[in-house]
Amino acid sequence: MVREMEDIAIKVDNVSKVYKLYERNRDRIKEAFGIGRGKVHYKEHYALKDVSMEVRQGETVGIIGTNGSGKSTILKIITGVLNQTEGDVRIHGRISALLELGAGFNMEFTGVENIYLNGTMTGFSEEEIHEKLDDILEFADIGEFVYQKVKTYSSGMFVRLAFAVAINIDPEILIVDEALSVGDVFFQNKCYRKFEDFKKQGKTILFVSHDLSSISKYCDRVILLEKGAKIGEGEPKEIIDMYKKVLVHQLDAQKEERAKQTTLPKKAQSSWKDQMVLNPDLDEYGNELAKFIDFCALDADGNISNSLIKGEACTIRVKVRFFDKIQDPIIAVSFKNRMGVEITGTNTMFEKMNTGTPGPGEVYIYHFKQNMDLQGGEYLISLGCVGYRDGEFTVYHRMYDLFSINVISSKDSVGYYDMNTEIIIEKVV
Repeated sequence: MVREMEDIAIKVDNVSKVYKLYERNRDRIKEAFGIGRGKVHYKEHYALKDVSMEVRQGETVGIIGTNGSGKSTILKIITGVLNQTEGDVRIHGRISALLELGAGFNMEFTGVENIYLNGTMTGFSEEEIHEKLDDILEFADIGEFVYQKVKTYSSGMFVRLAFAVAINIDPEILIVDEALSVGDVFFQNKCYRKFEDFKKQGKTILFVSHDLSSISKYCDRVILLEKGAKIGEGEPKEIIDMYKKVLVHQLDAQKEERAKQTTLPKKAQSSWKDQMVLNPDLDEYGNELAKFIDFCALDADGNISNSLIKGEACTIRVKVRFFDKIQDPIIAVSFKNRMGVEITGTNTMFEKMNTGTPGPGEVYIYHFKQNMDLQGGEYLISLGCVGYRDGEFTVYHRMYDLFSINVISSKDSVGYYDMNTEIIIEKVV
């Protein structure tokens, strides 16, 4: 038992964090001064509820969950930024935390002065910081600006310096909260290389991210939080699959929904789009002689999901209702990146599909099946139903940036599209 405890870097036992939510400021004052004869003037909100977890030395453990699930709260409690309401936290090793980058910086101090200030605040001696100074300055790479007041920095220079300080202190435990995506693409690459160096050195890493590709690639084990409670823990693929169900509210109701689908008439079944996370600022137009009435993305197992695994089969499925006789309608699907650049797409005309002449009231389903060979990341899906009517190009219905898909990847190559290259090495004597 003692040997097992020595292997544990972070131990969280039944931790809860409760916030008091007051409807009015005067209720807060009454509570502070004990006015009201014991009457409660607030509601309790559990940011975390009875959460337990262990991280062993040398492990990389990921924490995932929807917004408000408690991910950042548990990290702040582990690092001592917040105090728990109940429970116990034990740490074995020196921590460096990449939470709110630069939170301890003094804007009137120079970059170098802030390096020493931030280092001493996290428990390092001046001599230890001095030994690491050259590494920090080289990693930040902001030149002579390190001798200027931080308030003169651009936002990019600020996060580069803050990240460089946190990552180069040489901790035994590294805690990361969505901090690997700072700066430009070259600096991000440097951050990931450093992160990989930490793994190779056997450092303990606790990693929170919405980037499921990074979670899949780097983590040995993953913990899933939802509404402040731990609802899953295990291998990355297993927990990512659970998370995909949480995103579309399928996890708890999966068996119940399957039972409904076998007993209820077809019209009572839930629509596909209701199980997707949709864009609230949808841009759509057209004369609506034909209209998309349902749509979704399907993973390799046929589950409706906004998250797809790179290299596996997937389907974009759409349902169109026609309100007039339309000859050879063209149904299109396109993929954009987050900056709005169209990456790829196709339509029934490109694929030389005969779509016939649907009539009023008829409904057709179109399945766009493909292997997901895009690099890991988020993409926006747009749909279109167009054609030629009386010789004129006509838009019946277009829906731009309808929903996003998150491509989960454990291996990315250069660019947007993976060529799936097979490399053969042959030794010639």
